[in-house]
Amino acid sequence: MRIDSKLPNVGTNIFTTMGRLANEHNAVNLSQGFPNFGADPKLLQLAADALKGGYNQYAPMQGSVSLRIKISEKIETLYEKTYHPESEITITSGATQAIFTAISTFIRPGDEVIVLKPAYDCYEPAIEVFGGKTIPIQLEGLNYTLNWNTFKSAISSKTKMVIINTPHNPAGTIWNEIDMLQLQEILKDTNIILLSDEVYEHIVFDGKQHESVAKYPELASRSIICSSFGKTFHVTGWKIGYCVAPKALMHEFQKVHQFNVFCVNHPAQEALAKYLETPEHYLTLGQFYQEKRDYFLNAILGSRFKMIPSSGTYFQLLEYSDITNETDTEFAERLIKEYKLASIPVSVFNLDNLDNKQLRFCFAKTNTVLDQAAEILNRI
Repeated sequence: MRIDSKLPNVGTNIFTTMGRLANEHNAVNLSQGFPNFGADPKLLQLAADALKGGYNQYAPMQGSVSLRIKISEKIETLYEKTYHPESEITITSGATQAIFTAISTFIRPGDEVIVLKPAYDCYEPAIEVFGGKTIPIQLEGLNYTLNWNTFKSAISSKTKMVIINTPHNPAGTIWNEIDMLQLQEILKDTNIILLSDEVYEHIVFDGKQHESVAKYPELASRSIICSSFGKTFHVTGWKIGYCVAPKALMHEFQKVHQFNVFCVNHPAQEALAKYLETPEHYLTLGQFYQEKRDYFLNAILGSRFKMIPSSGTYFQLLEYSDITNETDTEFAERLIKEYKLASIPVSVFNLDNLDNKQLRFCFAKTNTVLDQAAEILNRI
């Protein structure tokens, strides 16, 4: 049987590769982006209550009504933007499914999609599967800033979508108000759809604020915003996220969504709806992870690595040019095999595998694990 692959150049992703090596060499694993500590017992109890309470059949296709109402209230409180629970919110099987469904809904063969690099690895394969063409733009410098002239010049009559990510994985940067206003001005008077990946919206540090697309009316009117309960509440294995969009965009999104997953885990949705009744559960998340970031960075102050403190997410980039001239993929592999510490090389997310000699470390770990990692980093 001859198979004509729709993704001929896609192999095993970097997370699987580094995770496998970490397991083989019994390494301290700061590579994969999930916490190694448990969820709030209150949330787990709410999930158990929902299971016992009979929420074990299909949820509505759009998602639990009670959860959609709570999401609408949260966004209105935080960003002063109202999304109607009935027609503008959909619960998804994680943010990755929301992103994939958004791309499948709107991208046709020949459409161009602007992707800012480094980019999370789920964007481009989805574009390729549906015949679209990725137009990559490399963010510049070790601070990963966008050259707006380059961005404007990349827009053409074929541009159907732009994908942004803030707070940014893997760079740990965030967009500010000036960035959003600049983007809003450039996209004005176009038919370009904006897909905004905001899964780390509640993990922002140093007194800064998350600039959601929802805060900017002209951007919101053309945008699909994707978020994640898994990232927010330390339950990545639940695979529950959501997206919001204006009615016209969401109507088309739901046409595809209903034939993709139809609906999402019902008892978990009911648990999350009740958990969201206490805003502190997500409003304190930034402080929680900033303490972990600071703990990790303070623990490696004596190392030879260079660092710009992460502004958001639970990832920290460390630059190692004072240590070795190896490529980041080579050094990451040697770190596992010789030092028993796993990270992610950043070049795999960059345009043409641009190598800035940086590795990404996840600090969503217990202090014991962070201490183990710091001890290794300090002796390299």
